[in-house]
Amino acid sequence: MFPPSGAVHVGRQPIFDRHGDVHGYELLFRGDAGAVEADERGAYATSRVLITAFTEIGLESLCGRGLCFVNLTREFLVGDLPLPFDHEQVVLEILETVTIDDVVVAAVADLVAQGYRIALDDYVFGLGHEPLLDLATYVKIDVLETAPDELVATVERCRKYPNLTLIAERLETPEQLEHTRALGFDLFQGYVLGRPQVVSGTALSPSRLARVELLSLLVGPGIPLNRVVGLVTSDPALSLRLMAAANADALGLPVKVSSVHEAVLLLGVGRLRDWATLMLVSDLDDPGTQQLSGAITRARMCQNIAERMGVPPEPAFTVGLISAVAELLGQRAAELAMRLSLSHEVTEALVDGVGPLGELLSLVAAYEASDLPMLLAAPLPVEETTRAYLDAVAYTGHIIAPRSRPATP
Repeated sequence: MFPPSGAVHVGRQPIFDRHGDVHGYELLFRGDAGAVEADERGAYATSRVLITAFTEIGLESLCGRGLCFVNLTREFLVGDLPLPFDHEQVVLEILETVTIDDVVVAAVADLVAQGYRIALDDYVFGLGHEPLLDLATYVKIDVLETAPDELVATVERCRKYPNLTLIAERLETPEQLEHTRALGFDLFQGYVLGRPQVVSGTALSPSRLARVELLSLLVGPGIPLNRVVGLVTSDPALSLRLMAAANADALGLPVKVSSVHEAVLLLGVGRLRDWATLMLVSDLDDPGTQQLSGAITRARMCQNIAERMGVPPEPAFTVGLISAVAELLGQRAAELAMRLSLSHEVTEALVDGVGPLGELLSLVAAYEASDLPMLLAAPLPVEETTRAYLDAVAYTGHIIAPRSRPATP
């Protein structure tokens, strides 16, 4: 019933303090589960890491409550590509390949004013990154590629900036670790302490057309909220990603969402536009998938039955959607629900099958399984359940047909 889903991967390497405790993790692009280093760099790699970390695997699963360091290219620093998250848990790591000019310095100053912490990656004195030393919180120095006398001199220069925390990176031997501790480094990263671990998950890719359509709605002069919600709910993968984004702790939103409509309202047009843009960049190599008709049909059927049973329809749509997508991903619905940090009533229905939403989901499952005894015992007449299903099939066909039909010459 469903097209195949894809695996996603992100590397994480711990950064330790002087007491041996984990200070945070650097998140790294990985193209497959067995990759030991990045085979892609630049804006695509950064976008892929952000989408995977925030909306597919989950930031808490990767970093717990610790900081995550994310490599950024110039496009993200100057605003050509968005940073659709708040500053609480993320450190923006400026790659050494970024050319520092007035535009970059002004952009970084603005990011710092917004509360973001900045790290300078592979810092080498004299290569042009000095204007950022007053703005940075962390400076990372490559111990493996830095001569001993140059390492001492760089540490002495950096110590003139009391705002800086020094990170010794690419530590490969116990002797290097002890040497950097003696030099007064604050944090430590490298193979001698911990190699990058590849964390994998299973993801659905939203159709590229849906993302383009969503962006076109969000950049127009008037934002048709109903059309935006309708477009998102028509694509299960897009729905899951945006609900995960809305519920991500790093966004700092005050409540947990239980529906796409709430996610859209809480994210707001700007944040929603940023995520849609980032999804387009992160999936540039995605050949696209057909709409997941089975997931949409189940979600719509739950919504239809909710209206007949006096249950709120939007959480019902969410319960149906997530239960169907969990099957597609080969996961337990409870696991996916916990990863998305959904509202209590939605999580309770998916985890324990209780409450009005749990009862509703059991009824839909009985219909799909042709479990006549359970259908006859349900509070809704079988004819009503059948009508709810037929309407859901028609609804799904209406959504999918225009997108799957070849373009007219």
